[in-house]
Amino acid sequence: MGEERANNFIRAFVDEDLASGRYAEVVTRFPPEPNGYLHIGHAKSVCLNFGLARDYQGSCNLRFDDTNPVKEDVEYVESIKDDVRWLGFSWDERLYYASDYFDKLYECAEKLILSGHAYVCELSPAKVREYRGTLTAPGQNSPFRDRPANESLDLFRRMRAGEFPEGAMFLRAKIDMAAPNLNMRDPALFRIRRATHHRTGDKWLIYPMYDYAHCISDAIEGVTFSICTLEFEDHRPLYDWVLEKLDWPEPRPRQIEFARLNLEGALMSKRKLLQLVKEKRVDGWDDPRLPTLAALRRRGVTPEAIRLFCDRIGVAKKDSWIEYEWLEKAIRDDLNPKVKRVMAVLDPLKVTLKDWPQDEVLTVKAPFFPDDPEKMGYRDLKLTREIYIEREDFSLDPPRDFYRLALGREARLRWSLYIRCEEARFDQDGVLTELICSHSQEPQAPAKRRPAILHWVPAELSIPAVARLYDRLFTTPRPTGDLEKELNPLSLVERPNCRLEPALSQISPGERFQFERLGYFYLEKAADDKGPCVFNRVVTLKDSFAKTRNK
Repeated sequence: MGEERANNFIRAFVDEDLASGRYAEVVTRFPPEPNGYLHIGHAKSVCLNFGLARDYQGSCNLRFDDTNPVKEDVEYVESIKDDVRWLGFSWDERLYYASDYFDKLYECAEKLILSGHAYVCELSPAKVREYRGTLTAPGQNSPFRDRPANESLDLFRRMRAGEFPEGAMFLRAKIDMAAPNLNMRDPALFRIRRATHHRTGDKWLIYPMYDYAHCISDAIEGVTFSICTLEFEDHRPLYDWVLEKLDWPEPRPRQIEFARLNLEGALMSKRKLLQLVKEKRVDGWDDPRLPTLAALRRRGVTPEAIRLFCDRIGVAKKDSWIEYEWLEKAIRDDLNPKVKRVMAVLDPLKVTLKDWPQDEVLTVKAPFFPDDPEKMGYRDLKLTREIYIEREDFSLDPPRDFYRLALGREARLRWSLYIRCEEARFDQDGVLTELICSHSQEPQAPAKRRPAILHWVPAELSIPAVARLYDRLFTTPRPTGDLEKELNPLSLVERPNCRLEPALSQISPGERFQFERLGYFYLEKAADDKGPCVFNRVVTLKDSFAKTRNK
């Protein structure tokens, strides 16, 4: 894929274990829970796990953690597959589900019960919390902790048979209620869930907890490196404990933790993203303002840009925040050498060249890539008597630092001639509707005053389009999820009257362009009988959020 192999502490562990003979190959896995769409944070894990397998000529499994049927959906399963493929990775035949192992997980649970390492507990959730203790105070043993193994086994089998309602009881590991690590204070292994599973239907009425299912699933698949984010560091002792008490054959998987991606300007919680979707604050999981991979893809971001971003931020042991500009820079750096430069006007202001012949059309050759004209060839620009320029490129009362067009002021049309504004015309409501200008082949202003260069399109020959200008969804760099206070009302600005240069008359959805001075744009929808083509702005040409960050 072209990315340079980066060294990090995880690769150091891998090299160490391969050199010592602990493992003969590298087997990783990406284990998403199908309860939402993947976001940019998951992309880091995808790139890390699949990238390690690629670089060490190993393999990476895609395994769905479908242990909670209440929150899971086939839609999420398919979206996750699409996202991993889009990022450029393949699991080949190594597609698995935790539900593939439900029988084995149940069998292992019975083994733990019979060996005295698990028991059925009937404490209520409130009592479980009360008995658990705190970070500074040990917990208390459940009154059911010492019930005979045969009694627990009988209750566990009756749980499976559906004799008890949800919450009546659950299976717990018997470890140490005084352990400093709260995850080792007799954690839950199985709970009752009366819900239809998207793969197993109504076969199961009890479902394993993630910490229990994950380590056994890894071991069954022969995973060598179970790479998790830092919040699972305190869960590692339980991961190892389960496999040890099951007397799982060596070599067992090694869990390694890394810092998750915290991206400023974005919410990275699937729960909060789901809230945005359910409350219709956004247009679905693929709304281009979201950090989901489906949203970034719809916006026009390339998988190469995402992989470049993940490579640049690296892999660390300590959590930190990554500025959103890092993502935008990766997107720009990816698109800059790839896409053609063209002209478009988002908010058209009509300009009439009063001294230009009525029906004359001047064809001007302009390169698609100004820095290397031969790289992408040339296109024809059509200059006519009536053109459009950007409304913001004219000012009736220009401030001192305004260098574009004004009454009596001169500017140059990109790749063409010079114009001088002679008159501004307004409608009956006082809205500026037209500029009357003269033209010349050479600048008329003194040499020391260099005219501004404006992008433009011919009025009649230009192509109508809709441009969607996306910005941060939140007004703060580190949103808390307070939707009433933090949502950015300008996160989407639609320009319905955009006009494009004639060279864009024969383009297809999925193509990307740099609209000069305006940003990089992606054609999401072609023109049809229902309306003009629709472009999404992928990213601006330069960052503007960093300035507001420090105000």
